[in-house]
Amino acid sequence: MADYRKAYWQANLVLIFALLGVWFLTSIVFSILLVEPLNAIQLGGIPFGFWMAQQGSIYIFVALVFVYAIRMDKLDQKYGGTIQPQNSAPESDKEVSNILQK
Repeated sequence: MADYRKAYWQANLVLIFALLGVWFLTSIVFSILLVEPLNAIQLGGIPFGFWMAQQGSIYIFVALVFVYAIRMDKLDQKYGGTIQPQNSAPESDKEVSNILQK
């Protein structure tokens, strides 16, 4: 595997594990394990632990999807991983070979 592919994959794994860490904190730690202490905090008259389990985690999960998409676009640009548009077909066999080797 080429060095840039290893670097790309490494950067991808770092991003995935970081986002999984946020997901774990949100869904397990804040919404289940720490719900009682967090309920001492009020958010608009609602206990924060309850709000986090019911609404906050959903907002964070949606944000994680957008963060992943934006960061992957930046990684693709950095490592040259562009996708050809559907209307753009390779013009020669050499272009096809180059695409398949990437």
